[in-house]
Parts: sequence; C-alpha cells; structure tokens
Amino acid sequence: MEVSAILFYIFAVMAVVSALGMVLNVRNTVAASLSLVVTMIALAAIYVLLEAYLIAVIQIMVYAGAIVVLFLFVIMLLNLREDDFAPGRQWLVKFGAGLLGVFVLIQLLKLVGPGLPEVPVVPEGYGGYRQLGILLYTDYVLLVEMASLLLLSAIVGALILAKRNID
Repeated sequence: MEVSAILFYIFAVMAVVSALGMVLNVRNTVAASLSLVVTMIALAAIYVLLEAYLIAVIQIMVYAGAIVVLFLFVIMLLNLREDDFAPGRQWLVKFGAGLLGVFVLIQLLKLVGPGLPEVPVVPEGYGGYRQLGILLYTDYVLLVEMASLLLLSAIVGALILAKRNID
C-alpha cells in the first residue's frame, strides 16, 4: 500500500470521527465547533493528497477560518446556559440520527453496488491557481475590482458607525 493511500485513510477516519464528535456533542457547543474545525482541516489534507492545493487553501481559509469563527462568535454571543434537549429525550434523537445514517449508508451501497466508475484523466494544470489567477485578472478584472470597492466601502462604513458611538 502506498503512503498516499495510508494518509488518505488516516485523514478520512479523522474527518469522520470529528464529524461524529461535532454531531453527537449536543451539550458543549464550543467543543462541537472545534470538532468542525478538525473535520475541515482533515478534508483540506485530503484535497492536498489529491493535488488540489487551491481548494485545500480555500477549505481552510473560508470554512475552518471564517465560518467556524462565525459559529464560535454566535455561540459565545448567545451564551446559552440551559440545555435545549431534555436529558431523557437525547437518546431518542441520537437513535433516530443513527437510524437515518444507517439508511443513507444502505442506499449509498446499493447505488455503488457494482463498483465505482473509472476516473477520467485530468489535463495537466486543470483547476490550478495559475488558470484561476489568469481568468480573474483578465476576463473578470472588472468584477474583482467592483468586489474590492464594495468591501472597502463596507469597511469604511463600519468604521464610521463605530466611531460615531465613541464621541
């Protein structure tokens, strides 16, 4: 067995275990969000093994960085102390989720039954950051500049609104 196959299985198991840790961790939402970060990093590592470096970086920056930080910010902002689920009903929710997971797994195995189709050969450089950069700064340069001006105006507006309350 090759090293890349071994690493793939290690990262796949890590992603599945941390995803289960996120879903089953009902009481501690901060720990569930940190499990989501581990899941996203494991997925990014799988993308690196597939030589999709741009998608791996986007996976870490957008999902593990921005979205999970937003989740943690909302969790800390809400500061939920009481438990939404009664302790007597948690086993019912977990059992139902497990049953649904088994059903989806059976349907997936029926779908894949005879075997996976053969993967087509990908042309050299397909999906790389070079082609994306060339497209962004030639064909879509006006859209990139409009997005940057929109973000700049949002930052200036947020600063003006924040400074107004200080005086």
